[in-house]
Amino acid sequence: MSDKQQKIISMFDDIASSYDLANRVMSCGIDIAWRKKACNLAFKNLSTENLQSLKILDIACGTGDMITHWQKNAKNAGINLQKIVGADPSSGMLEVAKKKLPQIDFTQCEATKLPFLDNEFDILSIAYGIRNVVERKKALSEFARVLKKGGILVILEFTKCENPKMLEKFMGFYTKNILPFVGGIISKNYRAYKYLPDSIEEFLTANKLNLELQENNFEPLYTKSFSANVCTLFVARRK
Repeated sequence: MSDKQQKIISMFDDIASSYDLANRVMSCGIDIAWRKKACNLAFKNLSTENLQSLKILDIACGTGDMITHWQKNAKNAGINLQKIVGADPSSGMLEVAKKKLPQIDFTQCEATKLPFLDNEFDILSIAYGIRNVVERKKALSEFARVLKKGGILVILEFTKCENPKMLEKFMGFYTKNILPFVGGIISKNYRAYKYLPDSIEEFLTANKLNLELQENNFEPLYTKSFSANVCTLFVARRK
């Protein structure tokens, strides 16, 4: 593991206990709608036979937020979840997740080294985690390996805006200057929330991430940015 990756993991260990509260305050709950959209699009793009005994892997699961959305939206759609697994390299985050969701299987591992079988899962999701993976292409290759042929990859991420207009510039200012201040107060760790806008600035545009998906055996099906292009939802199918 690189020093940079270890520092990112340690940072998430440090803010794990306040992570849920900070997220809710900073996003004003808007991310709930994005997560719901992600779940429903994944279900819509899977073949009907796969929906009868669904197996889902949530990477960079953190405190388990996305897993609760998979459960809720599957129930609302009348879909049977046979298995759902959460994976994260941060022991601090998983400690919180296990207390919230004691019935879920959690695995501590890196996105680049998944301890799962080939073709094991129908859906793989990673919400706000792919930009934290230093060896991103290696991780995408692992995602393709553990997904079944025709399986669905769901990515929610903060992406870099190519040609920001006035609203995008305002949101950029908010993300760069206000969010670290608010997150720092809640978590008492300003450095961790200063990392958020810096990591977005260093990350890819939506178009470039789609190119990387295509290079790693995925067919992009849906790409849409929300809230002044702050967040982008990617849905892709394993070829």
